[in-house]
Amino acid sequence: MDATAPHQVGLLRSALLPDGRLVDVAIDGETVTDVAPAGTLSAPADAVLDLDGRLLLTAPAEPHAHLDKALSADAIRPPLGDLGAAIASWSAHATTMTVEDVADRARTAALALLAAGTTSVRTHVDVLSGRRTAEDAPASVESATRGARALVQVRDELAGLMDIELVALAGPLAPDHHVEAVLDCGVDLVGGAPHLAENPLADVDRLLAIAERYGVGVDLHTDESLDGPVTLDHYARAVLQMPRDEHTGRQYSAGHCVRLGTLGPERLAEVVADVAAADLGVIALPITNLYLQGWQHPVSTPRGLTAIRALTEAGVRVAAGADNVRDPFNPVGRSDALETASLLVSAGHVTPDQAYAMVSDTARSVMGLPAAGPVPGRRADLLAIAATSITDAVANAPADRIVLSRGRLVARTEVRTTVALPVPVRATAPVPA
Repeated sequence: MDATAPHQVGLLRSALLPDGRLVDVAIDGETVTDVAPAGTLSAPADAVLDLDGRLLLTAPAEPHAHLDKALSADAIRPPLGDLGAAIASWSAHATTMTVEDVADRARTAALALLAAGTTSVRTHVDVLSGRRTAEDAPASVESATRGARALVQVRDELAGLMDIELVALAGPLAPDHHVEAVLDCGVDLVGGAPHLAENPLADVDRLLAIAERYGVGVDLHTDESLDGPVTLDHYARAVLQMPRDEHTGRQYSAGHCVRLGTLGPERLAEVVADVAAADLGVIALPITNLYLQGWQHPVSTPRGLTAIRALTEAGVRVAAGADNVRDPFNPVGRSDALETASLLVSAGHVTPDQAYAMVSDTARSVMGLPAAGPVPGRRADLLAIAATSITDAVANAPADRIVLSRGRLVARTEVRTTVALPVPVRATAPVPA
């Protein structure tokens, strides 16, 4: 991967919009200022970028990553298995990690996301408490913050290229002082996995209390099982009581929510109503949950997805992310939002347009980011891709891409394909009658 300095763009020429219009797009600093028919806008030559008819879209945003775990599979060589097996495999490896190791993998994974078009990432980072059972003594604060310090370093290094937001992923056995130490490193939000706790509802309350003390938002791993406890409604009702207004800027969201997909209609309707009332953002994570869930169901295996349709019909903002990439929780993944979108179509039964919105515009909303896209007044976080429509982009995921972050050219991938000409078919003599 070659490196070059970001280049400020003032005009995108000959961009194809999803509605079929061919346009020029003017940019002033970080903001789109004008969209007009192709050939009608002008700018200094060194500020013009000719898209040559590429499809221009809102750049994807990744609402749920694990950059501290990314690309660790080769080192760990984990067995295939469900969530419990993945946690055990990761926990054993985590004791050996250094800040430098985590930072190197996280940096590589973040830049892969950027090259594929993602300009904003929310990543969870483990609070490395060192505790696998309640009887285990907690690790030192220095050890507990290794991942956080690594990701803060990467976030700051890449600040000129992309936006990275960090969530403290506090397991049920992580003591409060470890969570607070991670937040003190510069981590932005409180997270956790209350459904794994002995008392899930109490753990929800504990994490919300820490966030309230620090004045930050919350993004929880929620009900990541097909038949386990339901905590989402308790979380939503608690959030509804939180002080939220336009001045706090705090975001509250729930990732996974797999259990919703297996609830009966009446219970599902009750939980969804609570989520909608709290304006809680929900993040579906198809690739990792399709892999991790259902191992105990050899026939009629259920899909490890949240109830996307019921949530969206109730007005809930449902975003989608890639979650894990080549680690014990997902052995594959290519750090591409179009992979997530394609899986949403196949497994979540949404249209390609809806799927792309879930990994771009809705993801930005759930993350609390300003609206972006080729619309005057929006942030110039843009993806130009060699496709003729959103369906074409989701189906083929062309590698040919141009990425703008805050109006600056930050990544470009060009592809050349050569196919041999067909060999002429030699004429054959007619068969005698």
